[in-house]
This record gives sequence, C-alpha cells and structure tokens, in this order.
Amino acid sequence: MKHVRLNLSAILEARALVPDGAGGQASQWQELGQLWVALNPRGGRLVQADGGAVAETRHRITTRAAPVGHANRPEPGQRLRVGSRLFHIKAVHEADFDGRFLTCLAEEERVA
Repeated sequence: MKHVRLNLSAILEARALVPDGAGGQASQWQELGQLWVALNPRGGRLVQADGGAVAETRHRITTRAAPVGHANRPEPGQRLRVGSRLFHIKAVHEADFDGRFLTCLAEEERVA
C-alpha cells in the first residue's frame, strides 16, 4: 500500500440507548474515541427524502487498524464525525495485506 496521510481528526460514534425520562429509552450517539483518518470522496447522487432532496456522497475513509472487538475499530452502523460532517459507516475491511490500515466505506448526507 502506498503512503497514507492520516491528516483529519475524526470522532468514532456508536448508537446507544439512554433513558428518556418517561420510563422508555431513546437512541443517542455516544463517542467511542478519536481516530486519525484520510478521507477520499468516491462519488455521489441526489436522492429524494421526506424533507426534500438530499445529496449522498460515498467516501473511502482510511484509518489505522485495531483488533476486532476493540473500541477504536470502526464497525458498520457506527459513524465518524469530522467537525460538523457525519459519515455513516456501511462496511469495513483491511486496507493492506499487513493489516496496518482499515478502509471504511461510508456515506455522507447533506441537504441539497
């Protein structure tokens, strides 16, 4: 694998159920840790949602590898936050034969 430049700080987040104060539970994003990542846009499309048009952009996000089950290893269903941008992780795989890096295939949504 060629040189990877991990130049963006990202926060890894996972959904957690928290009490809603009325005896039930609500879903909330919980921080798991900070990762340094390289962000590479791969394409996008415009889709219609309930609130109007939404631009979906696919990204390939590279980060350092972590063992399976480790809190800092991204998983599908989690998301990465870079500033105000949110990247929903769809798939994760090893980026190189040596297992030094992971690739996250993610989608970012923005109101068009």
